[in-house]
Amino acid sequence: MKCCLAIDIGGTKIASALVTDQIITQRQQIKTPQAEAATRMATVLAEIMQQYDGKFDAVAVASTGIINNGVLTALNPKNLGGLAEFPLLDTIAKYTACPVGLLNDVQAAAYAEYRVSGEKSVNFAFITVSTGVGGGIILNRQLQIGPNGVAGHIGHTLADPNGPMCGCGRRGCVEAIASGRAIEAAAAQWANPCEPKEVFARFRQGVPEAVALIQRSAHALTGLIADLVIGNDIQRVVLGGSVGLAEGYLPLVRQYLQQLPHFYQADVVPAICGQDAGLLGAALWMQDSLTTYKEEK
Repeated sequence: MKCCLAIDIGGTKIASALVTDQIITQRQQIKTPQAEAATRMATVLAEIMQQYDGKFDAVAVASTGIINNGVLTALNPKNLGGLAEFPLLDTIAKYTACPVGLLNDVQAAAYAEYRVSGEKSVNFAFITVSTGVGGGIILNRQLQIGPNGVAGHIGHTLADPNGPMCGCGRRGCVEAIASGRAIEAAAAQWANPCEPKEVFARFRQGVPEAVALIQRSAHALTGLIADLVIGNDIQRVVLGGSVGLAEGYLPLVRQYLQQLPHFYQADVVPAICGQDAGLLGAALWMQDSLTTYKEEK
């Protein structure tokens, strides 16, 4: 494959670009439609396909939510608004005869981190801690997607059966404790409430309630990492997201992980691919998938 059209569909923006090897060119970005979302999304995708017409050999999409048999959904479909059950594959396939590949955006970011870093690990995990907690898992050097597209939704593993209710409908998920949304909800109950960014500032200043809140988040994430390591023999974990990369957070996670028995430990390093990880990862995964398919034939 010479060139891939990559599209990254997020809750607030849609980015598109041409990707050749690891080089991103002709990048564009627009706001994700909110009103009449399904109709507008179909129009936006048609416009993107037409703008890049004749310039690509395949299409790779990284999208928020879950891609289940070509249809966009989510653990809580209400989070997608009017895009719940959107026929993503069929919509794109109307405008191209080229191969089309679809991934969840965090699965795509995981693949970008794995490939761009030249990672040698056989088993690898990427975790993003931001508004929510998401992940991507690579086992035996293969990105895990699953028949229903849910592989890697590790933020919805159990952290505390008595913890707060998660948006997915289950109580005590890692996301309900460790995420930026969870930190924001807890800080809103303080006598002097604040946003997550200020929570971290107070954490670094040693303010007790902020320290306790960030420690709680880091403890939950450490438990998730330990479960991944012991369950899948993960060798390296890459941590990203606005919370995951906040100053002081990664050292805390490493500290807690080092306190566990040896077989629960793994290298934990910061993400390097930045805002275009979805574009890059989807394109590289599509490129590698097509290469493998041709070799097998």
